Amino acid sequence: MNKLQNRNFEWIIHVLVWVAMFSLPTAFVLSSGKGFRDLFLHFWTQLIALAILFYLNYFFLVKLWLYRDKKILYVLINLLLLFTFSMGRDLLIDVFSVVPQGRGARGNKQKPPFGFRFYIDFLIYLIPIAFAFAIESGKRMLHIEALKKEADSIKLQSELQHLKFQLQPHFFFNALNNIYSSIDIDPAQAKTAIHGLSKLMRYFLQKSEEEKVSLADELDFLNKYIDLMKMRLTDKTSVSVHFPEMIPEVSIPPLVLISLVENAFKHGVSASQPSKIDIGLSVDERQVSFTTFNTSFPKQSDDRSGSGIGLKNLEKRLQLLYPKNHRFETKLINNVFTVNLAIPIREEK
Repeated sequence: MNKLQNRNFEWIIHVLVWVAMFSLPTAFVLSSGKGFRDLFLHFWTQLIALAILFYLNYFFLVKLWLYRDKKILYVLINLLLLFTFSMGRDLLIDVFSVVPQGRGARGNKQKPPFGFRFYIDFLIYLIPIAFAFAIESGKRMLHIEALKKEADSIKLQSELQHLKFQLQPHFFFNALNNIYSSIDIDPAQAKTAIHGLSKLMRYFLQKSEEEKVSLADELDFLNKYIDLMKMRLTDKTSVSVHFPEMIPEVSIPPLVLISLVENAFKHGVSASQPSKIDIGLSVDERQVSFTTFNTSFPKQSDDRSGSGIGLKNLEKRLQLLYPKNHRFETKLINNVFTVNLAIPIREEK
């Protein structure tokens, strides 16, 4: 429903409410044998006053409340209006309530004291002012909330974009570092690695701007990266990958798993000691679960391969994408580093 339709619907509600409010006393008064004079004097004048008070506040006076230096003016104007309408209606009834001759006791019926009548009218006329204030304030609160959500969304996208920009140079730095180490040892393998890296770069350029990518595409990207990393490994390193053969049609944020695989290869490989890397993924109806195990060989303080932002970057992205709706656990036990990640999914139809 667009803004014009909302406005039209709002006015339809206003018309229906006032038609009902004017119709009910009309039916009651006319059915009791009284005429339009009594109807107008005792009911319609008050309804007209209620309408005037409501729309004066709804369209104009409530806006004064928004300004700090005009709140007192808002209160004073409404007090003046309340006093004027309460006094005016009471005087109007006193002036035009002419008792016809021959009514007897019914015509001599005493009216309530003036002060009591004024007090009741004053309270009645507070109602449309309160309604106008509540409705307009509610609309403004909803508008402010919508603006806040829009600002939060823009901020979220900006932060995610910033994290992606951090991820790209970090990823390529690590990949090029590995290729550089094999150029002198095996030039042919280095050429193959560069060709594989170009495919990974293409995926980065095509998919990194998308909100979601298919799990199949993301796993294909991971497999290419794992093959690239295997080129520099010796027989001392064992790499096991457990991805499902039939990949469900689900979507996940792009490049949300690569940091875990990078981290496993970066810290789980030794040139002189036996090393093991185990990477697994499973999918159920609620979530994607991703796990990495690797022997831990902490980098020396003088090792500058990579900027060390991989897991921190991922953790920030997960907090932005799935606040309080994901699991990200890391632990180091007996020189084995384990990461467990679980993110919610929604199956595509």
